[in-house]
Amino acid sequence: MEWLGLHFFTELPETGHLLLNCSHNPFLVLLAYLVACAAGFGTLDMAERVGHVEDPTAQRHWRWLGAGCLAGGIWSTHFISMLAFQAPVTIHYELVTTFVSLMIALIASLFAMQTLSHPKLRFHQYLLASVWMGIGIALMHYVGMSAMESQARMYFQTDLFLASVAIAMGASLAALLLSNYLRNGTGVFHQLLKYTASLVLGAGILSMHFTGMAAMRMMVPTGADLSLPMDNNPIQLGLSVAVITLLVIGSSISAALADKKLQHKERDLRRVNALLSELDQARASLQQVAHYDALTNLLNRRGFNQIFAEKLAEKTNAHGMLAVIFLDIDHFKRINDSLGHDAGDQLLTALAGHIKGSVRSHEDVVARFGGDEFCLLISIHHRDEARHLAQRIMQRMKEPIELAGRRMVMTTSIGISLFPDDGLTCEELLKTADLALYQSKDTGRNSLNFFSSNLKTRAFLELQLEEELRGALRGRHQLVLFYQPIFDMKLGKVTRLEALVRWQHPQHGLLTPDRFIGIAENNGLIAELDHWVLRQACHDLSVLSDRGYTELTMAVNCSALNLARDELADEIEDALRFSGIAPGRLELEVTENALMGNISSTLALLRQIRALGVSLAIDDFGTGYSSLAYLKRLPLNTLKIDRSFIQDIPKSTADIEIVQAIVGMAHTLHLQVVTEGVETQEQFELLLKNGCDFVQGYLLSPAVPAEAIIGVIQGIEMRNPLYPFSVAGTPEGAPSKEPAPKRPGPSSVVRPIR
Repeated sequence: MEWLGLHFFTELPETGHLLLNCSHNPFLVLLAYLVACAAGFGTLDMAERVGHVEDPTAQRHWRWLGAGCLAGGIWSTHFISMLAFQAPVTIHYELVTTFVSLMIALIASLFAMQTLSHPKLRFHQYLLASVWMGIGIALMHYVGMSAMESQARMYFQTDLFLASVAIAMGASLAALLLSNYLRNGTGVFHQLLKYTASLVLGAGILSMHFTGMAAMRMMVPTGADLSLPMDNNPIQLGLSVAVITLLVIGSSISAALADKKLQHKERDLRRVNALLSELDQARASLQQVAHYDALTNLLNRRGFNQIFAEKLAEKTNAHGMLAVIFLDIDHFKRINDSLGHDAGDQLLTALAGHIKGSVRSHEDVVARFGGDEFCLLISIHHRDEARHLAQRIMQRMKEPIELAGRRMVMTTSIGISLFPDDGLTCEELLKTADLALYQSKDTGRNSLNFFSSNLKTRAFLELQLEEELRGALRGRHQLVLFYQPIFDMKLGKVTRLEALVRWQHPQHGLLTPDRFIGIAENNGLIAELDHWVLRQACHDLSVLSDRGYTELTMAVNCSALNLARDELADEIEDALRFSGIAPGRLELEVTENALMGNISSTLALLRQIRALGVSLAIDDFGTGYSSLAYLKRLPLNTLKIDRSFIQDIPKSTADIEIVQAIVGMAHTLHLQVVTEGVETQEQFELLLKNGCDFVQGYLLSPAVPAEAIIGVIQGIEMRNPLYPFSVAGTPEGAPSKEPAPKRPGPSSVVRPIR
């Protein structure tokens, strides 16, 4: 078969001379190998760039550049190798055919680079691509061989010809697999692998060429001139082609290296931009966390203060007005205690929505300061605007809220301060609004109050009293105990005393508990105060015992806050041991609201106190919200009827019936009954008639200092209030009395100021 002057699968003719003394220039062979290795390295580098570039246009450019490197390298290797061929005939190269062979190499190289653009091909796909590439390279080789013009005719040995095609396919497969493997990776080892792969690819390209050359047989017709050819300086031409090719490949590799560095810089820049974006997001998140409440998404205290300062500066310059509105949800703690904190959070979220829905969306600022406390900042022109907004919020807050299967209705207490009337700084306005809020709480809650100057005076006085109360508790001998006698209706004498604390203030004189008990409770001093009262009362009872009053019982009041302390039982035991008083002579009085605050823990503590032998009394009965179901479970001994039920008897029939019911209920529960606030003989006689066990009040004596209590007890015994009743007839169960002497005058009975 003859093709382009080349003979394949054809026997050698019988006539003619076979050229056997052909050789190759070793320098040009080595130069061809270097060009082939450079082409292999450039191809690997271009394939790496194609795999790493994301822009389609840039990928196309790198494919063309890689194809040019590969095609130029293969073709140059082939051409230089042919220049290295030396035969005893004159050889010329036809230009057009040589150029066609270059185009064939370029097409095959483009096919290779297109294949390498797909990073996840299977092996059989690489195998198929290598077959086509090998055919293209072989075609390039043999078309280039056909460009050789000489007297000789070229015949190709079939087995070596097929071997050259197979080598071209194998070299193509190796190039594809190595390029795919080496496209990812960095470091010195990766570069060494790339250099090694370039040497292998160069050897493959050169092997294909020389296998094809080995398959060639040159026949010269009989009679041809076999003189040596003229020297056309093939080394110079080979060097020129090699230099041009190496310059092109080197420039391409340099461009790839520069692009790689640029891409790394772009990647680093994108990474930096991504980090900056993440930092911005983190800063925004921190800003959200730092300035907004996570539960309600309202501003928190820090965010509110920042906006408050801006608004304050704006209104100061414009001579405008601002209103600061403090809100506190009434009795919110009961929700957390009864339904749990999750339900409390749901309620706070709903209430925050009510507050937010009541204000002007763009002009007013709403914040949650923590717990159930909210604060608003609004721009106003006159005082009534703040009042109307506060009233609108109070009305909105009363809307029922579905919570844990219940319909909850909440109320709020509100305090309002105005700029510039009530303060010129953020701290002053918040403080004055807070004072107005406490005024709303003190007046029964579910109300609003504006700040007034007397509130500031009162707050200053309370702060001063707090500091002075701490000093009084440190042993300045300003706290004293007064004692009020309790009269036994059956025995007809004083059998009990109630200890009542007083504060002998250096400037304000004698202060009653209503002036400082609240301060002690609000500032964590109530436990220390109750402990002092307990120890002093036990000590004074011990002194009275030494004076002969060994049967007296001492009643001591206990604060609701102190009742929640587990240490109370131990403190009672220590006070009894310190004074040497029998436990049965001490009675602890607690209010019914304190008992019902946390019934489970309170019940355990009361049982612990009863186990000591100390009696327990429920004070101010009828003024709280106690339940009879709970009352019968409590380990009580005594029930004290509040003075509010006694004031209007015997004129009020309703109060008489209430007292009768309480006495009957108490006796049914085996409780003794003490009635407070008895001031008239008529009240005394009515209580005696209805079975009351004990009475106390101004009819007998007000509370007096410890040094005067013995004289008071003796005076009560001399003017026994049972005497007028016993003259008309001694009631059943009451002791018979001789006519009492005339009541002593003022000189014989100490009468301290009420």
